[in-house]
Amino acid sequence: MAALGLVADIGGTNARFALAPIRELKNNGQLMLAEADLQQVTALNGADFETIDQAVDAYLTQLPDNVERPEHAVMAIACPTDNDQINMTNHYWSFSVKALQAKLGLKSLVFINDYHAMANAIPQLDDQGLIKVGGGEAVAAKPIAVTGPGTGLGLAALAFSDHGPVTLETEGGHSHFAPTNLKEQAVLSFLLSKFERVSQERLLSGQGIENIYQALADLKGVSQRLEAKEISAAALAGSDPLCVEALSMFCAVLGSYAGDVALMLGAKGGVYITGGIVPRFIDFFQQSEFRVRFESKGRMSSFVESIPTYVVVTEQPGLLGAAAVLNHRLAK
Repeated sequence: MAALGLVADIGGTNARFALAPIRELKNNGQLMLAEADLQQVTALNGADFETIDQAVDAYLTQLPDNVERPEHAVMAIACPTDNDQINMTNHYWSFSVKALQAKLGLKSLVFINDYHAMANAIPQLDDQGLIKVGGGEAVAAKPIAVTGPGTGLGLAALAFSDHGPVTLETEGGHSHFAPTNLKEQAVLSFLLSKFERVSQERLLSGQGIENIYQALADLKGVSQRLEAKEISAAALAGSDPLCVEALSMFCAVLGSYAGDVALMLGAKGGVYITGGIVPRFIDFFQQSEFRVRFESKGRMSSFVESIPTYVVVTEQPGLLGAAAVLNHRLAK
């Protein structure tokens, strides 16, 4: 039986854990790993635990008696991981990685940004975990970009070398929003009256959907305020033209942004949309202006036309990516 490592995907609400097989890499450095290989997948409510070590202990304690306690771990977390002291952005957990490793008795413990994990999950996905939305075929060994609206807007890239994949963590979701038409200019003006600076994340997130709707409502003199889930539901039902317009603009702006990402990173390996928002309205998304705006790059349109775009629909990309990172680290 292959040895097992501990992997985690820790967000502001849930902490997901699993055991991942530790495997030898192929001669070309490739790893063969699938979501089905993850064992004992469990989601815990972070609010039920005062500290992260209590949550990890709770997971390890409920494992079957015949499962050996893992010695190595990689945990993805939705906050910066540059320092030993980690302070979660959307949760009260604050801890030292070294102290946590000692408490858990692990030989190695590494924390990575959640989109670092997402990027490393992509090479492990099969066609069932992806829905293609336009473009040609992904070029092998070329950079891939992974981005996605959720609570925020994450962005990471994965490049490939003879020594394995190289992950580029970024904060590209906080780059400036640039409107491409008069309606988007009006939305930007509205948001500038509320925020000192308008980033892509101000539009491309759950809160971003609400921001777009509020801006459009203000233009039309509508005082009603709706939450993102209400806007999406009304748009999909076709019951509110303003909600349809808001969700359509969200998809279009995401297309422009994703196309810019493809240009900046030379992402001939594809651009992958993750997060919990887009998969909820995939049919609407496929019929939106997302792909048209992705390719609308003037003199550089020919560069992005062939680049494929995908929506990631697998259930546990964060855990799968953490498992991939764990295997690559232990192989070095």
